[in-house]
Amino acid sequence: MVTSIILLTVNRHKVNEVAEKLTNVPGVTEVYSVSGNYDLVVMIRVATNDALADLVTNQLVDIEGIETTESMLAFKAFSKHDLENMFSV
Repeated sequence: MVTSIILLTVNRHKVNEVAEKLTNVPGVTEVYSVSGNYDLVVMIRVATNDALADLVTNQLVDIEGIETTESMLAFKAFSKHDLENMFSV
């Protein structure tokens, strides 16, 4: 499983609309509205790096209102929960 955290800045009038659209994208497991330098934090869990690349470069680009993105790739999860089973793809 590949986990990525995407930080988004969004047109301030479209934050809720963008968040709702993101929740319908396969591979997006969570969307958080946050304070600070970014508007939304998106958790992505997919099977392969190719699936991640497709999601970021082909699907997110079509969502109107996203102004900038910053992508992070998770190396290792530290959790007391079995994330692999919770988010099996």
